[in-house]
Amino acid sequence: MNFRDFLPGRPGGVRVPHHKSTANCETVTMPVPVRITLPMVQHLGAPCNPMVKVGDTVSVGQVVADSDAAICAPIHSGVSGTVTAVSDAKMPDGRVFPAVTIDSDGEQRIFEGIAPPVINNYTDFLAAVRASGLVGLGGAGFPAHIKLNPPNRSEIDTIVINAAECEPYITTDYRECRENSWDILSGVQTLMEFLDAQRVIIAIERNKPAAISTLSRIARDISTPERRVMVKALPSRYPQGAEKVLIYACTGRRVPPGKLPGDVGCLVMNVTSTAFLSRYLKTGIPLISRRITVDGGAIQNPQNLRVIIGTPIKDVLDACGVERKKIHALIMGGPMMGTALMDDSAMVLKQNNAVLALTAKESPHAAENACMRCGKCISACPMRLAPPVISGALGRHDIDALEKLAVMSCMECGCCAWSCPSGRFLTQTMRMAKDAVREKERR
Repeated sequence: MNFRDFLPGRPGGVRVPHHKSTANCETVTMPVPVRITLPMVQHLGAPCNPMVKVGDTVSVGQVVADSDAAICAPIHSGVSGTVTAVSDAKMPDGRVFPAVTIDSDGEQRIFEGIAPPVINNYTDFLAAVRASGLVGLGGAGFPAHIKLNPPNRSEIDTIVINAAECEPYITTDYRECRENSWDILSGVQTLMEFLDAQRVIIAIERNKPAAISTLSRIARDISTPERRVMVKALPSRYPQGAEKVLIYACTGRRVPPGKLPGDVGCLVMNVTSTAFLSRYLKTGIPLISRRITVDGGAIQNPQNLRVIIGTPIKDVLDACGVERKKIHALIMGGPMMGTALMDDSAMVLKQNNAVLALTAKESPHAAENACMRCGKCISACPMRLAPPVISGALGRHDIDALEKLAVMSCMECGCCAWSCPSGRFLTQTMRMAKDAVREKERR
């Protein structure tokens, strides 16, 4: 078995409980918070620099942070009010970055510079996408203007719109499909125009029949012989929404280790990101809010909330009726790839699509036992890696072996840990192994 390639008929992955209890919950807009905190890192890439100081008055949609770095996205205020602090804030992963805190005045005054962007060409389009502050809303947080400017743009023939949403509990993308289907298809048309792609595949799991029906009907209406738009229903198998897995499922193309989707003629865009882009081009309102799923056994009223970015997690939990004594695990994102929070002092970020307050029954912590050498983790790995072998190489601190084992191809999806009968902390092991390789590269 070659762990560097997908095996035909053996896509890897695991079947996880769906727990999509909020699928039929229409989006509810959360009241404007009293205070928001905006960390300078809400995207992959370089941190932003604050552009305001304590005492400044800001308006809704105003840029409060930006950077000249190549990979970066500006940050906008979602409230009108006064800057009360520019200080350090701890991120969910433990890192500390500067953050801008704004106290709301409750007026929600729109910044006077807000207007639909004027776009005459591809360069204008990329500038508009950057100005919107859009990053990957599926959780990756990669700046959209970088993704939409691949070095081999002329070779991109297929755009894959990712509506798979394979993580348990989360239904934000599903609600986007149900509530804003025309925004999605308008965004699709925009992407096809500027990327000159001949084919768009909207990829969605089969357990979402209502969304499949709606999107299929509209896709047929906008398809032409020259530019085809189709909806592809995929098996409900985690991690179906991972870029390389999705491309293989939709096109049969394999993205080699160390390569990007563009290298096989594809570009993948999250479905909510696509819909947001359509709305921004019509209104000029930047990315200042997003929909998040709030669910779990400790939540009395699970729902999908439209939340201003920077809102404290504590406020979100209170809005949904949390029973704090029942919380066994508080997670930002999904249970498979999300980030565990030590407490509710964190804030909603651009790339945050869920907050889960799970009970002990929903998130049992089993003791870690010795590896049985059963190979289930290898069969489950979508990238065909060998976690037990990688674990051994890490224990010996054999960095050369880790590189040969292609550990950097790991997407940290958690399939290995989920499938392990011994309860091995394999995801954490893979992260440490990747960190060891990065440390060698830094030296």
